[in-house]
Amino acid sequence: MLYKFKSRAAADLIMLEPQGRQILEIIGKTPGANGIVTAAQIPAAIAALEAAVLADEAQPAVEDETEEEAANNERKDTVRLRQRAAPFIDMLRRSAAENVDVVWGV
Repeated sequence: MLYKFKSRAAADLIMLEPQGRQILEIIGKTPGANGIVTAAQIPAAIAALEAAVLADEAQPAVEDETEEEAANNERKDTVRLRQRAAPFIDMLRRSAAENVDVVWGV
């Protein structure tokens, strides 16, 4: 399943379900078939995403694992939250500048 985020201020953004759900949970939204981030909620959503990115970067990257740790872990995602969240943060900033909502659907 895919999440499609839309805003009149930016191009559409499509994410795979796990990443879309993660972004929505970080900004305090319940992942579902559709929803909205109102223009008034956007500043808090941006702040939550930026805080989550900083917290994620404080954790050791996959490259920093020892061979034993890597062997004990199942598949690790090598794409960090900063890379996944950046397009969404950009969409939120553009939407805030235009004072428009961001909606999503699956």
